[in-house]
Amino acid sequence: MSQSGTAPAYDYELLFLFARNQKTTGPAVVMFALTIAALCLFWTHWIWPIAWLSTVLFAQGWTQRLARRLLDEETDTVNIKGWVHLFTALEFFNATLWSSLSLVTGHRDHFAFDVFVFATLLIVVCVRAIQASPIFQAVYAATLPLTLTLAITFLGSHEVEPIAMAGIAVCAQVFFVMIARRTNETTLTMLHYRAEKDSLIAELEEEKSKSDEARRRAEDANVAKSRFLATMSHELRTPLNAILGFSELMKDEAFGVHSNPKYKEYADDIHRSGRHLLELINEILDLSRIEAGRYEMSEEAVALVHTLEDCCYLMALRAEAKNIELVEAFSSEMPRLWADSRAVRQICLNLLSNAIKFTPMGGCVTVQCGMARDGRPFFSVADTGPGIPEDELDTIMTSFGQGSLAQETAEDGAGLGLPIVRGLVNLHGGELVMRSKVRVGTNVTIFFPMSRIMPDFDVMAPTSPQQEAADAA
Repeated sequence: MSQSGTAPAYDYELLFLFARNQKTTGPAVVMFALTIAALCLFWTHWIWPIAWLSTVLFAQGWTQRLARRLLDEETDTVNIKGWVHLFTALEFFNATLWSSLSLVTGHRDHFAFDVFVFATLLIVVCVRAIQASPIFQAVYAATLPLTLTLAITFLGSHEVEPIAMAGIAVCAQVFFVMIARRTNETTLTMLHYRAEKDSLIAELEEEKSKSDEARRRAEDANVAKSRFLATMSHELRTPLNAILGFSELMKDEAFGVHSNPKYKEYADDIHRSGRHLLELINEILDLSRIEAGRYEMSEEAVALVHTLEDCCYLMALRAEAKNIELVEAFSSEMPRLWADSRAVRQICLNLLSNAIKFTPMGGCVTVQCGMARDGRPFFSVADTGPGIPEDELDTIMTSFGQGSLAQETAEDGAGLGLPIVRGLVNLHGGELVMRSKVRVGTNVTIFFPMSRIMPDFDVMAPTSPQQEAADAA
């Protein structure tokens, strides 16, 4: 604690507020003193008011000069204790000079002048108490000489009115000191809150700087990771193509029958594993391009229904192998979309592949396409699989994230399908909504924005494989 009883950090702030009060109220005090001196001419010779005014203006000018000097001084060089003592002494000096107003006139028999002096000094007590409130010890120095002057002046009378005025002066002194104390406490509270605010702002700026730096490093690491994956995937795909080619020749016995049937079985395993690895590499490449923002969209008019029919046609054999019913529920009046046809196809294939993979034997997968109530085109893939626990929905949407069911059943896949789907949907400005209930199934819906809807004009629609076969027949 400082000598003033306040936190040391606030001593300069209080001293600064005191000096600023002196500077801002100085002109008003001068005008008030001029007015009082002029009114005194009604009761006395002009020389007495002029003498009194000269001393008051001198003291006020001295106070103003010191206040400006303090405000212009560097904070680190301020001698707070010395300035507090100096301003306290100046307040006492100013109050004493104002108190001398009672000595201006020699006509002490004028009760009107007594009332005038009483009102004037009472106003000065109020002003100087509030003005000096930042330095509370200066409040007494600024007010006690005035109150004592009034008390001594009027208590010497034997009449009721002067004695009452003396009592009022004492009560006013107590009241204005209480007001000054409350003002001082309010000022300290304000300074405390401001210091807390500044501290919080500094902490927020520091934390923001740290978070920005951490985000920048994370972004750099993510870009580096994506570049690494893209480079490694590209380097792996070159020898893998050779492995796939030769293993296919070996499993098909293109150069003759193997001497041992096991060799054909081994070659088939090599080829199947190679194809799985190639699919994984392609998924990594796609995901790395999406995350790095280097996926190039090739947009064109896309007939969503035909694209979905193609995907269902490609996945039909896999569904039949598990005796899964593949249901198509497509709207007959779907508009064309301005989209990347390859991306839309990949979205549908990934969703269908996941649905068929996790749907048990004899289950059902439903592919639906239509217009939502808000006018957005959509398609959805719903299955009757085991469902996904709600607390795992966020996990499976992350790169390489797998749910507990996939881990328990050791299903093929690296957990990249859904992140790729979400990335491609985001590139189209769309929305992916997943709803799942354990032991009931999962429904994934893809919404495209209305801005992707093509204008209604006659364009030749692309045909699906089923339509081409029917036309050929």
